[in-house]
Amino acid sequence: MSSISRKSFLKLCMSGLLGMGFSSRTRSKEGYFQLPGPIGRIASDEKEIFIYQKPDEESDVVRKTSFDELINIYYQKEILVEEDHYHTWYRVWGGYLPGSYVQPTYYQLNKPLKTIPECGQLAEITVPFTQSFKYHKHDGWERYFRLYYGTTHWVTGKRIGPDQRTWYKITSEWAPSLYYFVPQEHLRPIPDAEYIPLSIDVPPHEKRVEVSLIKQKMIAYESNKPVKTCSVSTGLGYEEVPDGTATPLGSFDVTSKHPTRHMGGLEPGSVDEIPGGYALPGVPWATFFISETGVAFHGTYWHNNFGHRMSHGCINMKTEDAKWLFRWVDPPYDPPYRDHCNWETHGRGTSVIIYN
Repeated sequence: MSSISRKSFLKLCMSGLLGMGFSSRTRSKEGYFQLPGPIGRIASDEKEIFIYQKPDEESDVVRKTSFDELINIYYQKEILVEEDHYHTWYRVWGGYLPGSYVQPTYYQLNKPLKTIPECGQLAEITVPFTQSFKYHKHDGWERYFRLYYGTTHWVTGKRIGPDQRTWYKITSEWAPSLYYFVPQEHLRPIPDAEYIPLSIDVPPHEKRVEVSLIKQKMIAYESNKPVKTCSVSTGLGYEEVPDGTATPLGSFDVTSKHPTRHMGGLEPGSVDEIPGGYALPGVPWATFFISETGVAFHGTYWHNNFGHRMSHGCINMKTEDAKWLFRWVDPPYDPPYRDHCNWETHGRGTSVIIYN
């Protein structure tokens, strides 16, 4: 971590906004700023991602991208590479960008909360990324986690930030001592309506979730009728968790649900015991089904390669799919998650079957 002066901070913020074409003319009637999108964020810090002249990796390379670079997306193109299997490409300035490690994002600045509930307010990041800071009495403001589009966090307070404007305090569910600050306009408070459980009239024993490792598909059933199908990314390798990183085969039950979950290391850049496992704050809509080893369905912002094995054992999903599953599976929650004091639900829930 490195400290930063107020002058440098303001310069950094202004250069970022100008680089994305920020304009006050994007203000909506609802009181937030919205830039046209989507904006692609380069999500890989390990692989080299190139822009090509054509939607084909055999074509000429236009240039190499960099981690967290933001690129305007003009349109999306699906290229058939084999039977029933497509690769996503994005048309961008100068050529085509393969979509496997591009997070589609938008840029929205939100109307701040006037007051914050006693136990906090769940909110999601609505800009491609925002830099959080910690405050130290002797060292002042220091960079902390970079938080990404679609991640969810508990807003628990306010204070004046390094730019002399009001920032939100975010407290991790991991521990009350793990907190940091971000500009309040970068977070959208999630209303109660988005917590409402789905299919509550369906008896719990008639719901089940199946995941095919070969097809990399999840199917949710109600009374043997499929009601939701989506592509997922399960664990890499052949040896199952906890000895390896492959998603375990077998029959399980949902054990707990968390609207936000800090995964991996507890400091920026730190890693957990799994190779390549970095600190991942704010992983959204986590539904655990093997509590002993922490295997869960959850939203994913560090790749866009769903339909291929990518994880260290968990089942990676698009955030919107993970949110749907979170609301649909049992155990249900009553009342809905409304505060940081009661942020998880435990109990034997919906059946989960993992097979080849």
